[in-house]
Amino acid sequence: MKDFKKYYIIPATPEEVYKALTTDITIRLWTGDLVEIDPRVGGEFSLWDGSINGRFLELEPYKKIVQEWYFGEEVPSIVTIKLHEHKKGTSFEVQHTNIPDEAYEDIIEGWDTEYVGSLIDFYTEE
Repeated sequence: MKDFKKYYIIPATPEEVYKALTTDITIRLWTGDLVEIDPRVGGEFSLWDGSINGRFLELEPYKKIVQEWYFGEEVPSIVTIKLHEHKKGTSFEVQHTNIPDEAYEDIIEGWDTEYVGSLIDFYTEE
């Protein structure tokens, strides 16, 4: 199992980014895919047509989201997202622990291109 931590800058306010991660219709807009989400502690979610499944462990509006991601029989991964105001929008800090070794490279690429990459594109498109 491996861990990953990275900071990204998203050109939107922490409130906008938080809502983009917890609001059904907004997630559909930036992912371009179907989503199921119950944004409350203990609530479950499914993104990218079931590619990412899990549940919310902690929600601190506009500041922090902690999720448990499921990988089959593996120990669940824990994803902690912290949002901080930044002069160019929001500093998006992600810490992802317990990533299965065989999935590590794909997960990192997914954070860069699909997950955060899609959010950045969503907020920079005219």
